[in-house]
Amino acid sequence: MQLGVIADDFTGATDIASFLVKNGMSTIQLSGVPQQDLQTDNDAAVVSLKTRSCPVDSAIQQSLAALSWLQKQGCQQFYFKYCSTFDSTPEGNIGPVLDALLAALGEKTTIISPSLPVNGRTVYQGYLFVADQLLNESGMRNHPVTPMKDANLLRLIESQAQGKAGLIGYSIMEQGSDSVRQRLTELAGTGISYVVLDALNEQHLLTQGEAVQGLKLVSGGSGLAMGIARAWAQKKGAVEDSSAAGHPVRGNAVVLSGSCSVMTNAQVAAYQSQAAAKSLDLAACFDHFDQYVAEISAWVREQDNHPLAPLVYATTEPQTLKRLQAIYGDKASSEIVERFFASLAADLRRHGFTRFIIAGGETSSIVAQTLGVKAFHIGPTISPGVPWVRDSAQDLSLALKSGNFGDENFFARAQQEFPL
Repeated sequence: MQLGVIADDFTGATDIASFLVKNGMSTIQLSGVPQQDLQTDNDAAVVSLKTRSCPVDSAIQQSLAALSWLQKQGCQQFYFKYCSTFDSTPEGNIGPVLDALLAALGEKTTIISPSLPVNGRTVYQGYLFVADQLLNESGMRNHPVTPMKDANLLRLIESQAQGKAGLIGYSIMEQGSDSVRQRLTELAGTGISYVVLDALNEQHLLTQGEAVQGLKLVSGGSGLAMGIARAWAQKKGAVEDSSAAGHPVRGNAVVLSGSCSVMTNAQVAAYQSQAAAKSLDLAACFDHFDQYVAEISAWVREQDNHPLAPLVYATTEPQTLKRLQAIYGDKASSEIVERFFASLAADLRRHGFTRFIIAGGETSSIVAQTLGVKAFHIGPTISPGVPWVRDSAQDLSLALKSGNFGDENFFARAQQEFPL
């Protein structure tokens, strides 16, 4: 196996796996660190964790466990995958995990490349942009868990990690992979631990993929995976899409949305005019949880005469979210919403549902765990970074969407392009 990926959330893992598959690396995705070695001929393995916003010590412990397992599988290069909006706080978890991985591998330098131009994430002179806005001026400034108050990646990583950051800017990136590789060596020689890479387009990501082939640890969003996969596939002499194994199964579907991102709010609003939709009642969750889960499950099953799957959503705009958190508490609200979606998914699965379209990293992770997903194949792409995935052990398919990914018609297109 060539590449081992450690992803800090479930949708992020699916995101990077889809780019690897599409660009020539056969890939399997795993839910958590497996207990046994993997018998497979895949080029890459992606271990999905839930470490983006957990306590730092837990994030480090889980990431090191994933690294150790991937080393045992013979991986030659390791990739710490985080969100393309660098979701973190001054305490971590990106910086502390990177430091721990570098130490475990005996390495001194890695790269930071969150760019994903196809979804509007670019880096210029070390500043991260979301479309035409600086990160701290985008919707991410109001993120309920990791509000992003700065767009400068060098400052962001230095605030939460132990080493110093350097930059390879646009002008060097334009000169090609040899120039980038040379500058990487120079910066490493001066004691730089984290090298931020500018990227404004797909060609810059391909350049990065060629330049970092000799680096044992890389880090970034899913865009860099395009360059790494292309470089690896070209060594083998072919770049082939290997998504057939993950084509979605047929059967009843449901859409579950736990994300409160700007894009998911727009997607929920658009889908409400196309299909049956029901907003989660937080008070009912707290007052009579089991009864409420049974009530919503019954409602979902009653919608089987509609051409598009019903939607159950906790998605809401920032002002309403703050009001609800003030009433019920931030942590308690998040936990009960996750528990609700997990219980609802389990009940629908018992009633024969085989397709789950899920928005939000935390929601995706808890639902996949509840449904017993341990490993799955990556299927065809719905939107950049969001494929269908198919469980390797049961007739079950999932579309796991990170909050801000996809266009406004994502929920409908996931079904219309791949009929139930």
